[in-house]
Amino acid sequence: MARTIRYRQIATALRRRVESGEFAAGQVLPSESELSARHQASRVTVRKALETLREQGLVDSRQGFGWFVAADPLQQTLGRLGTLEAQLAASQRRSERQVIGFAFVSAPPDVAATLGVDAVLEVRRRNLADGRPFATITVWCPESLAASLSRQQVEASPFYEVLDVEWGGATQTIGARVADAEDATLLDVPEGSPLLVCRRTTTDARQQPVLMSRHVFPAHLTEFVVELPHISGSMAPSGLRLVE
Repeated sequence: MARTIRYRQIATALRRRVESGEFAAGQVLPSESELSARHQASRVTVRKALETLREQGLVDSRQGFGWFVAADPLQQTLGRLGTLEAQLAASQRRSERQVIGFAFVSAPPDVAATLGVDAVLEVRRRNLADGRPFATITVWCPESLAASLSRQQVEASPFYEVLDVEWGGATQTIGARVADAEDATLLDVPEGSPLLVCRRTTTDARQQPVLMSRHVFPAHLTEFVVELPHISGSMAPSGLRLVE
């Protein structure tokens, strides 16, 4: 009986912390061991409290993340080229960008091979959704195109708006990796938790590569959606390839 009452007390305390805004939608909660120490209860009791809140739709869990405040993931459509800010706005989420790196550098080997240049502007930024970390994005642009850009310009507007380029399309490759120490700090997720990584090459109207970018998302906060209007002999998703 005592343990039954205790898990309910812990569930109530956690609910109040969520409802007060201490833990925002999508935010990872303290680990079961940390909650156990805070409430001086066994992990079995803490887990029962968390399971109770999950049944109420308040929290959820994923392998590698632990427990987090339940939130509908942002669905990003792959059928058209758009900015992350526009997709967040369409989902009625407040968007903010923070530039954490702005420098003209020697192009990394893969960037040099894709863009065909030796020197690039490298911009690293963190995007927030409703005040919480949502993604980190690194963009590489040929120095010849970006020479006149300022840090303030790329913090205020996407490259699509500040470059004098007639834009074409883009190719995206989506994969996965686990969060390292830097990812964990920037995205406020546990080290080793799953991430989705989108690599994009954007071209101009002549199909010449202009930008290369890497977008990194906590796996519980976003989903990529693509429409498949035609049915073929194989029902497997198109565009799959083996990673060696």
